[in-house]
Amino acid sequence: MSRIELAPEIGADFDLILNHLLEHQSRQAAARIRLIIGALDVLREHPLIGRPVHAGLRELVVCRGASGYVVLYHYVPPIDTPFVLAVRSQREAGHVGRRAMRGGSGYMR
Repeated sequence: MSRIELAPEIGADFDLILNHLLEHQSRQAAARIRLIIGALDVLREHPLIGRPVHAGLRELVVCRGASGYVVLYHYVPPIDTPFVLAVRSQREAGHVGRRAMRGGSGYMR
């Protein structure tokens, strides 16, 4: 079973998602956050489940109904650890960018 490491920026990603959900009076805010966290738990057992995207990075698509999120991560097999680098809404523009272009990883905002 893999150990998951979260980048410090993940907290800000969750803040953005939660603020957006609350701003739009979503009654499903807590359920959507649990959905994302549940998907992160899947990475423990199946770290290669996400689709390869760029430079060793992978995306895990998390969706329920019309709402969806994408988790960007990098799996390091020798230490059996997926490093979760960013979480964004599927509707958010951009792709690999913000952190990746600065030597880390992430998505454009």
